[in-house]
Amino acid sequence: MDNEQIKSNLTSSKHWLRLIFMLLFAAILQVASVLMWILVIAQFIFSLITGEDNPNLRKLGHSLSIYIFDTLKFLTYASEEKPFPFADWPQVDEPKS
Repeated sequence: MDNEQIKSNLTSSKHWLRLIFMLLFAAILQVASVLMWILVIAQFIFSLITGEDNPNLRKLGHSLSIYIFDTLKFLTYASEEKPFPFADWPQVDEPKS
């Protein structure tokens, strides 16, 4: 790689804009992680009291885990697609009993 290519990469707004999005999604990922722990604790307490898990919390946990995965894919360059709010929130199908 020559100096001209490096200079072109350093001055490209595309890379710097992605950095801004990466910092934003890294902060969102921290919040999502805290929310996941709150959800885990709430689900545990719910199942401790009622004897079974809450299907709404299970569905929320599933979609939140997909969102976290999508965010990690964007941060690690495994995907160019920006997660929510730039895309739809992950939808989860109801499990068949």
